[in-house]
Amino acid sequence: MAALCNRVRSGIALSNKLGFLTSHRSSTLVAPLASRNYSTHVPGQKDTKIKVPLAMFGGSGNYASALYIAAVKAKAVEKVDSELHQFVEAVKNSSLVSQFVKDISVAKDVRVKAIEEISREAKFAEVTKNFLVVVAENGRLKNIDTIAKRFGELAMAYKGEVKATVTTVFPLPPEEEKALKETVQEIIGSGAKVSLEQKIDPSILGGLVLEFSQKVFDMSIRTRAQQMERILREPINISNI
Repeated sequence: MAALCNRVRSGIALSNKLGFLTSHRSSTLVAPLASRNYSTHVPGQKDTKIKVPLAMFGGSGNYASALYIAAVKAKAVEKVDSELHQFVEAVKNSSLVSQFVKDISVAKDVRVKAIEEISREAKFAEVTKNFLVVVAENGRLKNIDTIAKRFGELAMAYKGEVKATVTTVFPLPPEEEKALKETVQEIIGSGAKVSLEQKIDPSILGGLVLEFSQKVFDMSIRTRAQQMERILREPINISNI
């Protein structure tokens, strides 16, 4: 495992140097939701600029960033994170709710009324309820799972934690999990605490895939085999022989 950790460490260092894992986008994002009736301003509170701790890309990232700003201002990041995941679990566990969420043909006023009712019964915080209503109005409920995951990453960063996910064919033994976690901690630095999650996926064939801070380091046999196949399929230039 020590050799594998060294490969992870050196591989990520090289990838960063080459720019493969580093984004040059600003981590201070202004999510374009103000025009969609979702305000991050908290009544009675001075409007201060909130820095989003992680760069979030795409539509789901923008929604998560906007919710993060509102939750920080309302001093309810952990509560909103919990409620958002509670809503996602409710969707997963109910075929009726799941169908409602995915059916874009449902009229906007029906979607909004249902979300307001669900939020009221669940006693969600105002910021959570308002956010879910806007998501419903904009027909984005089908993306709520991804939005919740992105917001969860921001909530962890808010608490000074970084979530790392390692995907392998078989579960890592405790000592190997500990060694890998220490390696990721060393890469990230002492400014944040690493939380390592294991995922099992036999389709990667072997090796591992490591993800953290929206970066992916793929050392799987499947990916290496695909890369080799692409190389072998490339036409040979006779003039260079």
